[in-house]
Amino acid sequence: MTTDYDAIAEKYQRAKRQPWRTHIEAFTLLGLLGDLRGKAVVDLACGEGYYTRLLRQLGADPVLGIDLSEGMIELARRQEADRPLGIEYRVGDGRCLDLPPVYDLAVAAYLLNYAASREELAAMCCGIAGCLKPSGRFITANTTPGLDFRSTPSYRSYGMEARLVGEPREGAPILWTFWLEDGPIEVENYFLDVAAHEEALRDAGFCEVRWHQPRLSAAGAADFGRDFWATFLEHPPVIFLECRK
Repeated sequence: MTTDYDAIAEKYQRAKRQPWRTHIEAFTLLGLLGDLRGKAVVDLACGEGYYTRLLRQLGADPVLGIDLSEGMIELARRQEADRPLGIEYRVGDGRCLDLPPVYDLAVAAYLLNYAASREELAAMCCGIAGCLKPSGRFITANTTPGLDFRSTPSYRSYGMEARLVGEPREGAPILWTFWLEDGPIEVENYFLDVAAHEEALRDAGFCEVRWHQPRLSAAGAADFGRDFWATFLEHPPVIFLECRK
C-alpha cells in the first residue's frame, strides 16, 4: 500500500464527488447491502467516512470505520464531531485486522486491490472473514481484476484514468489518476487476477463468492444520457464482490 493518503486526503475526498462515484459506484454498492437496520457493520478502508456515514444513516448500528491513513481518519473524526452519528473511527491496517467476530457485514470501497501479492490478499481476506459472524457478508467495490488495463479505452470523460505498469503479472502496479480542478492526484493499486481473489476468499472461509457488474442509476442516465456512460459500462474499470461466510 504505497499511496500516501495522508498527503492527498482532502483531494481524494473531493474525488469522491465525481459523478461516476454517485451514479455507478455508490448506486451499485449500496444496492447490494440489503436492510441494514440494527446490523453491526465495519467499513474497511473507510477513508474520510463517505460510506461509513451512509451506512449509519441507513440504519446500521453499531458502525466502525477503519483506515490505514491517519489523515483520512482525522477527516472522518472531524466530520463526526461536526455532525455526530455515533460512529467510531480507528487507524488500522487491512492486512492485519484483529477484530472479534461480531459484525453482520463488512464493507469496503476498494481494499483488496491494495494487496501487492497473494500473501497480502490472503491476509486481508482472513481478517475480513475473522470479524464476521457466521453467515456474515462482505461487500466490496474493487478494481476489475479481469480487465487488461493496457488496452482499455480512455476514462478521462469521467474524470479519471487507469493504466497498468508493465505486463499483467501478479503485483504489477495499476496507476489511477483522478483529475480535479486544481490538478490531478494519483493512486496505486496492484494487479491480481480473478482466480487469486476467489482462492483467497474461499480459503478465508467464504462459502459464496459472487461478482457483480456495475449498474447505472436512473438519475445518472437522465442527467448525462446513457451514451455518456457506455464506455464505462462496456469496459468497467471497477467491479463489485458479494461474499458470504
